[in-house]
Amino acid sequence: MLTCCIRCEIDPFKREQFVQYARAWGQAIPRCGADLIGYFAPHEGSLTTAYALYNIESLAAYEAYRGRLAADPLGKENFEYARRERFILREDRIFLKLASAPHAAAVMR
Repeated sequence: MLTCCIRCEIDPFKREQFVQYARAWGQAIPRCGADLIGYFAPHEGSLTTAYALYNIESLAAYEAYRGRLAADPLGKENFEYARRERFILREDRIFLKLASAPHAAAVMR
């Protein structure tokens, strides 16, 4: 399992547009096959940094998921909304693998 972490630099005056965008992904992403952890908008401190996290089985599964997301009606609409409104100024994506799994399993016992 991989966790995709997306760091977004957003326009601080368009935070509400980002929130609307995040809520739409809350419907489309799970429908298209990824396990959405959530979108996180700035609250305190930096008003320009937002995050999104979701789990995906593998990079191959990610490629298939991206295709489904691009074809999804809500996905298409949301991509267009972000392009039109320009509230995301920059986006960085990294795939992470859980490194503390033995510790996490021990804590849950």
